[in-house]
Amino acid sequence: MISEKIKNIFINEADIPSEFEIDPKTYDHYLVDGKIKKFKGKFHKAYSPVMVYDKNGKLEQKYIGEYPLMNEDEALSVLNAAVKAYDKGCGVWPTMSVEERIECVLKFVDEMKKRKPEIVKLIMWEIAKSYSDSEKEFDRTVAYINGTVEALKELDRKSSRFITSDVYALAKRSPLGVVLCMGPYNYPLNETFTTLIPALIMGNTIVFKPPKFGVILHSPLLEAFKDSFPPGVVNTVYGRGDEVITPIMKSGLVDVLAFIGSSRVSDILKKEHPKPHRMKSVLGLDAKNAAIILDDADIDLAVNECIDGALSFNGQRCTAIKMIFVHQNFQNVFIEKFVREIEKLKFGMPWEKDVKITPLPDLSRIKYLKGLIDDALSKGARVINDCGGTDNGTFLYPAVLYPVKNNMRIYSEEQFGPVIPFTYFNDIKEPLDYVINSNYGQQVSIFSKDPVQISRLTDVLVNQVSRVNLNSQCQRGPDDLPFTGRKDSAEQTLSISDSLRVFSIRTLFAFKATDYNKEIVKEILKKRSSKFISTDFIM
Repeated sequence: MISEKIKNIFINEADIPSEFEIDPKTYDHYLVDGKIKKFKGKFHKAYSPVMVYDKNGKLEQKYIGEYPLMNEDEALSVLNAAVKAYDKGCGVWPTMSVEERIECVLKFVDEMKKRKPEIVKLIMWEIAKSYSDSEKEFDRTVAYINGTVEALKELDRKSSRFITSDVYALAKRSPLGVVLCMGPYNYPLNETFTTLIPALIMGNTIVFKPPKFGVILHSPLLEAFKDSFPPGVVNTVYGRGDEVITPIMKSGLVDVLAFIGSSRVSDILKKEHPKPHRMKSVLGLDAKNAAIILDDADIDLAVNECIDGALSFNGQRCTAIKMIFVHQNFQNVFIEKFVREIEKLKFGMPWEKDVKITPLPDLSRIKYLKGLIDDALSKGARVINDCGGTDNGTFLYPAVLYPVKNNMRIYSEEQFGPVIPFTYFNDIKEPLDYVINSNYGQQVSIFSKDPVQISRLTDVLVNQVSRVNLNSQCQRGPDDLPFTGRKDSAEQTLSISDSLRVFSIRTLFAFKATDYNKEIVKEILKKRSSKFISTDFIM
């Protein structure tokens, strides 16, 4: 019985498998100006989403350690280290050659790989991501870093020759300055590094604040950062946003804000900067991606893709499918099959093999999601799957809501969790209007076999969202494809190659094609006296 398993989902602390046991400790170091310093102030206690029964039979979230709560002065000292290292573009790191920076990044990734077992276990414990998915996140991050290196080599090769006309010009890319990197808790390693690594490798200096859930897993990397990069190039800050990020932004010394999270928080951050027009923002924000199931769709395919899309990592992905429109002709058969397939999903602890549904970050998420469900029920929707919305501590069993109407919060709010709203349509104008009128514009999925319908829909939808998926779930990857959004969903485009451009600016060295100038430049190239004025080919 599903209800019985939900009731008994958590175990005694003594029964945690030995290979997944974690010893709580104080993570009392931070990286600043090339030094790993011991923190002596206040600490924040970190608890896993996983709850356990202690020896007295009390059910509590598992305590996994504590990390620093910095104050304003400490945060500003971290920022100043990055400012000093950049030195208005005159620092060691921004004036390094591309090849030298690549060598530093490759050294870092080698050191990072040595710490894989520790980092993977910490990902699992901090956010209750399944152990296998935590491994995948680590491996994907390593692949992303290596891909970024190769993309930069190719970019530099293409720009390492003079453009000739009446004026000779060498067009390359230069860094922007100090970058504040803030990643999300759902992919605390991977999505953080999809901004941090390209910003770093392009010659910027970094102030890095880990997400609220996902701080401790970065601790094993402090030594790797210290040993791989010059002093002050990477610096870490921990604490509450209003106490550490607000003063950093108000200083006006941040040149680029790289933030993945909610549009509400990003708006607050940008307003704190005294000269927001001078600060570049690279943002991955909210989404309310819809799936549209047409009356000729392959039902089995659509059900499987929508379940994966809606419930991978409990639906805690910006790219998750968060609203499903089913053509009236298919509504009963689709929903019945959808519910049956959900009942087959394994739920439990993140270390269990093949587990799909795991606990959520904290009790506040449960309260929020239950509020969405209650609101929908009060306005005419039903939970149509057995035990849907049943909770136990930090665990919430997936709830399928139907029929969802536009007066319900779940219709427009991004749930970011295992609550799946369904509605039906007769006229394709209904789901199209939904996408058009949404505050968000990241992606949409179309399920159909009809080339004519697919063509018509795509021609409209590409002007509303940034990716239209045919017969598949919404997703970010592969990482060499552009990833962005319209409206309140994003600013700038991220992919392996796009990110290199986002965190840099095209810069020219130019001269009139006179013999006098040519001789000067030939001498510079011959003696390799400039890092920028170079036509070297990186192997």
